[in-house]
Amino acid sequence: MIRAMGGLRAFLRPVGRACRHRSLPGRVIGVAALVLLSAQAMPQPARALESVTLSVPGASDTLIETLRASSLLIQAQADGRTDPADLMPSARAEYGRLIGLLYEQGHYAPTIRILIDGREAVDMSPLSTPSQIDQIAISVDLGPLFSFGEISIAPLAPGTELPGDFATGQPARSTVVRDALAAALDGWRAAGYAQADIIGRDVIADHQNYSLDVQLSLDPGPQLRFGAVVPQGNARTRAERIVAIAGLPTGAVHDPQALADAEERLRETGAFASVVLRTADRANPDGSIDIVAQVDEALPRRLGFGAEYDSEAGVRLSSFWLHRNLFGGAERLRLEAAVDGIGARSGGLGFTLDARYIRPASFGRDTDLEMGLRAVRMNERDYNADAFEFDTGLLRRYSDALRLRGGVALRYERAGFAGLNRDFGTFGVPFRVILDNRDTPLNASSGQYISAEIMPYVGFGDAESGVRLEFDARLYEDLGTGGRIVLAGRAQAGAVYGSSLAGTPRAFLFYSGGGGSVRGLPYQSLGVAGPPASGGQGFAALSGELRVRMSDSLTFAAFADAGQVSSGAFSGTSDWQAGGGFGIRYDTPIGPLRLDLATPIRRNATAAGSSDLQLYLGIGQAF
Repeated sequence: MIRAMGGLRAFLRPVGRACRHRSLPGRVIGVAALVLLSAQAMPQPARALESVTLSVPGASDTLIETLRASSLLIQAQADGRTDPADLMPSARAEYGRLIGLLYEQGHYAPTIRILIDGREAVDMSPLSTPSQIDQIAISVDLGPLFSFGEISIAPLAPGTELPGDFATGQPARSTVVRDALAAALDGWRAAGYAQADIIGRDVIADHQNYSLDVQLSLDPGPQLRFGAVVPQGNARTRAERIVAIAGLPTGAVHDPQALADAEERLRETGAFASVVLRTADRANPDGSIDIVAQVDEALPRRLGFGAEYDSEAGVRLSSFWLHRNLFGGAERLRLEAAVDGIGARSGGLGFTLDARYIRPASFGRDTDLEMGLRAVRMNERDYNADAFEFDTGLLRRYSDALRLRGGVALRYERAGFAGLNRDFGTFGVPFRVILDNRDTPLNASSGQYISAEIMPYVGFGDAESGVRLEFDARLYEDLGTGGRIVLAGRAQAGAVYGSSLAGTPRAFLFYSGGGGSVRGLPYQSLGVAGPPASGGQGFAALSGELRVRMSDSLTFAAFADAGQVSSGAFSGTSDWQAGGGFGIRYDTPIGPLRLDLATPIRRNATAAGSSDLQLYLGIGQAF
């Protein structure tokens, strides 16, 4: 039996009663030890552990579940580890494990008994392991609930707020003491006192009044400024590039949030498997303190494959090759190839070849340089086209969620439609704003994603000049279930102004239908009826999806989509379509495997003869 009592020592480190032995002559002890070791070395018949019980009178269901989940003996039984040689060390360690959990709940005078076939585990000699164990009974007497008595943490940085539970009369949970101490130290460190530390602690459990007195003393130390960033662990990445990407402001007041932001910038490059920025142990004589950037470099090359299936548009196969540290400065080069339209019911085979280069921290720590080269063959219902595009731009991060991209794009498209061949050339200046605070981009349960792009362009060849607008907003709401039931919504819109329908590049026009807009209707089945048939200059779509998690890996989804296309930018002739259905999602390490079955709710004229059921298979949520 272990009874936790006492003041500071009992609070900081649970201790048990030592086993007592009578003194024996040395020779007798030696012979006895040999006999015990020989007995233990002999094979013993194995016998299964019958039961491990836990009794905690007066405890809440939540506390009992916490103790059960943390019990080493209950876990050993669940894992099938019933050998006495495994159970006895777990039984001796169980006392300290349970006492620590009870301290967290404010019980500083519990009594814990662990009976091994009726014998107290703490009284059993480590040299005398039983040959078999049938029953283990764990009983806990919680004792009284302690409350805070006299409490003090000093000095505190201006503006520091301690947890509300850290107050006289409140339950004296040890977790509250830890949280209060962490808040006090964080307050000083946030103000630039990087070496703030605790220099005195006086924690006394008063077992007569059932109160806990806590007196903690802090030493803020001097206010410090950022010194040099010292990279460690880098073999392929140049040290000066790590310093540039981290972007810590040398000479500025030390700020833990700035360190966290610098770590995130380094991780986002993909060049590092792990990044830890820590403050040096000693300050420099000039009042600065260096930052050690400990990095573990990721493998520089990566190869990936993907596959999607749409019962109307066919199979799309893709693969990519990625280098995450091309020139030793965390530059990324991604080469991607894709073939689509395999087995499509309409259109034909198409392909995409794409090369993209990104150099982080090219113009300051928050601005990356991007360059891309792309070749595409499109073989669609209303047209076929070969297109080549070169773009370059800057990506600027304003916060974790807000980004802005601006640049230039030169594009050439040779298209055939309605028996005609046209050469469309454009020089565009695209600007895009992205707000993304989703919890998990591939499988979001909360947050939002908003993307808005405007691209004025000058046309040459058969292309006319104009402006293209595109908008995409996605919202995810957990219905108070911890991610088990999620409502997801999406709104899309697009428009082309300034150019005629015939003078607009085919890839700039909009269609509806398929996995990216309206499920249940064939891919790109809604455009402008014509003649000639083509995409439209106006587009709007709405999607709603209810996702219900049935288990840790399986999710059920119900959805409905609707889309409209108009000949002009929300003017002229127009039509709309709608579809809905059900799907399942199976979680995998690379994202949820998605299977959707959808049917038309409202067909447009082009889709009048289409199938009543469309199938979609891919990786990741529909949006």
